[in-house]
Amino acid sequence: MVKLSVVVPFFNVQTYAPDTLASLRANARDDVEFLLVDDCSSDATPEILERAARDLPGAVLIRRERNGGLATARNTGLDAARGTYLAFLDGDDWLAPGHCGRLLAAAEELGCDFLRTDHTTVTGRARAVRRAPVPRRAEVLDPRGAILPAHRTTSVDYPYAWAGIYHRRLLDRGLLRFPDGLRTAEDRPWIWRLHREAESFAAISEFGVFYRRGVPNSLTQIGDVRQLDFIRAFDLVIEETARDKDAEHFLPKAVRTYCAVIAHHVGTLQKFEPAVARRLKAMSAGALRRMPQPVLDEALASMGGDRAALLRRLRRRRPAPPPAGPGGTGTPEVAA
Repeated sequence: MVKLSVVVPFFNVQTYAPDTLASLRANARDDVEFLLVDDCSSDATPEILERAARDLPGAVLIRRERNGGLATARNTGLDAARGTYLAFLDGDDWLAPGHCGRLLAAAEELGCDFLRTDHTTVTGRARAVRRAPVPRRAEVLDPRGAILPAHRTTSVDYPYAWAGIYHRRLLDRGLLRFPDGLRTAEDRPWIWRLHREAESFAAISEFGVFYRRGVPNSLTQIGDVRQLDFIRAFDLVIEETARDKDAEHFLPKAVRTYCAVIAHHVGTLQKFEPAVARRLKAMSAGALRRMPQPVLDEALASMGGDRAALLRRLRRRRPAPPPAGPGGTGTPEVAA
């Protein structure tokens, strides 16, 4: 019986995949499967995964015929998963030995819909523990109660899918799938949906996921058009939250976070190609105009300072139309 399915998408990560796979080997158990999803890599990643499929206990190799991005690759893994619980890892990150066993033990003991964990960021040789913004630990909580307050960092501002473990009943309810085609910020609509619609969650002090920052081919480092998928991702957050029975309470948080991410991207225009930078400003103007305007006015008033002035100038620009279809990995770490 498979207790845990770990979905691990890979795309052109030949430099890092051996470390990732070695860490999976240090987590191998008879009741754990590793779903290795090759998202149509064009480097040596497919050959590395072929060897892993033969040698790594519990490995299941899944090849996508077309590159779909992280969200779609994760969904491909979810479609094949057999476990009672599910977890995620990215193909350039790694796990501490025994991490999967500790996750399973905590999930079975607490019995809630999902658990959130801390993680370790790795930038070159430097490491730092990043804590999930849930102060009460190993205690079953209401996910909706962890969305607010709007002006502070909360659980929906910690969207990392790989920082946790999720019961299969969430997959059966459609809450674990990611918006197909999104190539960045794919975890933002996902974490909001979890917190609005799941019934229980908890946080534990486990930091066995090692998250690489500053990877050269990561979309957080590349200023091309795929980065603009964050607009589509946050449009989904606003659209779905507006339909919630408590939209009046939750929308200020969603709008404030969207504004903070827009300000972050526009504040780093120099990393984008010139045409993409122009497109970013026009799309951001359109996004600001699509937000519920009274809520946006309140958010800007509460933010104040340079960020609010920047966003007000953007709102006055000629907007671009909303993104019409699939657009990018990694979400910038931006405080609301």
